[in-house]
Amino acid sequence: MARGVSARGSRPASAGAAAPWAAEGATVGEPAVGRSPVTGRPLVWLLAGYPLWWALGMGQFAYWLFAVPMAAELVRRHRTVGLRVPPGFWLWALFLLWTVLGLLLVPLEVPGTVPDSGGYGGALLRMTGYLVLTVLLLYVGNLSERELPDLAVVRALAVLCLATIAGGYLGMLAPRFEFTAPLEYLLPARLASDAYVQALVHPASSQIMDVFGYETARPKAPWEYTNIWGYMLSLLLVWLVVGWVVQGSGWVRWGALAAAALAVVPAVYSLNRAMWAGLALSLAYTAAMALRRGRVLLVGTFTAAVLVALLALAASPLADVVRARINNPHSDDGRAASNAAAVEAAGLSPVVGWGTTRESLGSSDSIAVGPTAECPDCGQHVIGNAGQLWMTLVSSGWVGTALVLAFFARIVWRYRSASSPVGQGALLTVLLLFWYMFFYVALMSPLAVTLVATALLWRGEEPALRRRVTARTRGRPW
Repeated sequence: MARGVSARGSRPASAGAAAPWAAEGATVGEPAVGRSPVTGRPLVWLLAGYPLWWALGMGQFAYWLFAVPMAAELVRRHRTVGLRVPPGFWLWALFLLWTVLGLLLVPLEVPGTVPDSGGYGGALLRMTGYLVLTVLLLYVGNLSERELPDLAVVRALAVLCLATIAGGYLGMLAPRFEFTAPLEYLLPARLASDAYVQALVHPASSQIMDVFGYETARPKAPWEYTNIWGYMLSLLLVWLVVGWVVQGSGWVRWGALAAAALAVVPAVYSLNRAMWAGLALSLAYTAAMALRRGRVLLVGTFTAAVLVALLALAASPLADVVRARINNPHSDDGRAASNAAAVEAAGLSPVVGWGTTRESLGSSDSIAVGPTAECPDCGQHVIGNAGQLWMTLVSSGWVGTALVLAFFARIVWRYRSASSPVGQGALLTVLLLFWYMFFYVALMSPLAVTLVATALLWRGEEPALRRRVTARTRGRPW
């Protein structure tokens, strides 16, 4: 499958050019004349409607549900006009193969871990998630602008951003708000009571954690964990700005700016330090892109606005929260020990990893430390649960990790010159993966947004560039 080449043949077909097997007037990636055009509604419903899926208890399983019509459309296209794949897709495909190979090592015991702490349930759940998101990537990339406009995708993400901001305030104002979702009622009691399953299917406004020596509410709605809430807010703010600030006007633009400003309060109270740094990196990227285009006055105005905002933050009670969080690292020791254990485990099985995560013996201080009635969170931390990088190292080894990082690095390099608002927003979204992978797990929703951004970059590349690449790779696989 050469880039821009049909999955059914070896003849190159650039975007907008009629394929020999397509009906007259049809273009590659579009249905033949006489068929009702696909509108991309499954993606819009999935993203903009996510708060509803969360309330129903579906959460990340909504990706599985909407992957069904997406996969059906991909099958139809494969039989008619053929499928395109993104640049370097062979790297991603090999990574998927690595997740399958890792299943062979799930029953094995990893030195320094709790026996039988790695099961097929988590491994299969993770593998299914990657496959579902692969369908999402190919679906968005194979639909044309007419079938799924960029603006529809961008604004669906912007709507999801507003829901995330609202969820942040819900977590602050009603920190103990929760309810039993319909899906939860349908699960067997033993399964529904599992802590991990509870996080997936039981809607709650916040995580109650002991960070400062007393119970602290950290917003998480409509996501599974507060860290995912922070990761998603950081990604979705990009699309709020692209969709309604850059490409909006009038009261819509001012409303989006107000929403972005309001997001600061729950962002601070989430206590997510990596997200704070990620937002700073996003601001620096925005300024750098503006400077590259010669927008010096805009950068000056932007810098002044940021400085005023920081001064206002420093003079507000929010500054006390920031200082308290910095002075209370809370989970740093546990994270460091878990990450070191992930590197050690990957070194013991560097090619395919161990198939899934494991629980460590003891704690960072002693292997004798374990959960008790007084301290249920003491010891036996999950190795690889502190970030996507560490999870991939444990489950897929150094080789599998290199494959997936190489795929995204190739996307960044290929589209480094993106100049449109959508292109620059998508590039920033992919770049943020390389920051957050040290701190947060990306599967499912953050990785879903990252792959949607990848698809927007891939399908939006200049036709001239696509023709050059097609000519250069003619006859080469993928």
